[in-house]
Amino acid sequence: MAGPTTAERGERQQESSGPPRTRRFGPPRLRTIIILAVTLVLVAGLTVWLLYGSNWTRVERVSVSGTRVLTPAQVREAADVPVGDPLISVDTEAIEARLRARLPRIDEVGVERSWPHGIGLKVTERTPVLIVQKGRNFVEVDEEGVRFATVSRAPKGVPELELKPARSGSAGASLRRFGEDRLVREAVRVAGRLPGAVARDARVVKVRSYDDISLELSGGRTVAWGSGEYGERKARALTALMKATPDARHFDVSVPTAPASSGS
Repeated sequence: MAGPTTAERGERQQESSGPPRTRRFGPPRLRTIIILAVTLVLVAGLTVWLLYGSNWTRVERVSVSGTRVLTPAQVREAADVPVGDPLISVDTEAIEARLRARLPRIDEVGVERSWPHGIGLKVTERTPVLIVQKGRNFVEVDEEGVRFATVSRAPKGVPELELKPARSGSAGASLRRFGEDRLVREAVRVAGRLPGAVARDARVVKVRSYDDISLELSGGRTVAWGSGEYGERKARALTALMKATPDARHFDVSVPTAPASSGS
């Protein structure tokens, strides 16, 4: 018997062909997805337990750096870090707020987590540029005019601020216009502009009005500074004046373009 012709074989191939088969997910693929999901849940649960439930990441120590006048013990007490709590749950902003409120001497503070058991407190203390006598004590004033601490002994090398504004006349008008706090800031501004040699010899910064600020130096010398404006010009003029007239007792740089000196 003769076999199928070429045409018959082509028809059979066409009848046997059809649309491509679609690959379906079998049981192995489904098991893999389930295993991955369970693994992720377990890892997440373990992480939460490690951070919040275990003893491996709880606060055990509080380190302090940057102190000069304050002691680390004072900083720790004011910070009131919740030792024993999970490290992840410690409110660092609340700690910063407590330190600023309870220790005004602190100018800047940083609170950092030190895994797995520590909290680090880094503080920067304010530096006094003037002091104000208050009874037997002294109030320290920083470069921003902030009165931040009261001490029983005046720090060395810090001039005293005598704030005695007149209550009448033009000086009284200056006080009413600017207020006492502004006058303190002007005194601080002047103290910050003094040449190095003058700053070391400065004993008192006197303020009678916004435009009437003067200095008392060691050896009974005085400087009429005027207002806090043009501080750099006045500093240069005072330095030149003192070199030109080293025996003078009184210097006036209130008008820096026309400085003057007198006495010997």
